[in-house]
Amino acid sequence: MHAYTTSKISLPSHFAQPSLPAAFDPAPVQPLSFFPAGAEIYAQGEKAGAFYQIEFGAVRVYRLLADGRRQISAFHLAGETFGFEADTTHHFFAEAINATGVRVFRIAAGADMSRQLLPLALKGLTRAQEHLLVLGRQNAIERVAAFLVDMAERQGGLRQVELPMSRVDIGDYLGLTIETVSRIFTRLKEKGIIRLVSLRCVEIIKHDALQNMSE
Repeated sequence: MHAYTTSKISLPSHFAQPSLPAAFDPAPVQPLSFFPAGAEIYAQGEKAGAFYQIEFGAVRVYRLLADGRRQISAFHLAGETFGFEADTTHHFFAEAINATGVRVFRIAAGADMSRQLLPLALKGLTRAQEHLLVLGRQNAIERVAAFLVDMAERQGGLRQVELPMSRVDIGDYLGLTIETVSRIFTRLKEKGIIRLVSLRCVEIIKHDALQNMSE
């Protein structure tokens, strides 16, 4: 894991205080670890035993397939946690998408974490199931629509949705080629459903139409 650490980064007030269970050991509060774009946070096969909370930035979690292809299993945004494993080994890679600040919470020695971990485990399971449902759809436009709806909901339902990930990332998450992802974005724009504010920002003009496409 390669990171720069600092305790002097100014953060939004709603991220200033970590909100994980008391059985995690944030005292003294760990300094914020800074990961530049593309930096590895942890690797598949490394020892697990901590949670990671994103203070700012975004993270992709992925696995490399036998043929060298990359399958992204999840994106995590500011305020979200990741890194939970059912055993003591990481089964995926975690990598900063852009400049990202992460705080590490390690489990206090001898703590009974079963009650605290269950909600986090169930939330992760729900997201994994939702991802499988998206991948199971035959229509590429349905996959992209579901992705945009999900990103909008995770950012508070705002019309303008920030997309820190690249079109390649989105393709590797949805099981589509970059050409298909770009073509779908263009089609949604032409239909007046979205507006491409920039390469990494989309404005949802017709949320109901996008929602209907995703169902």
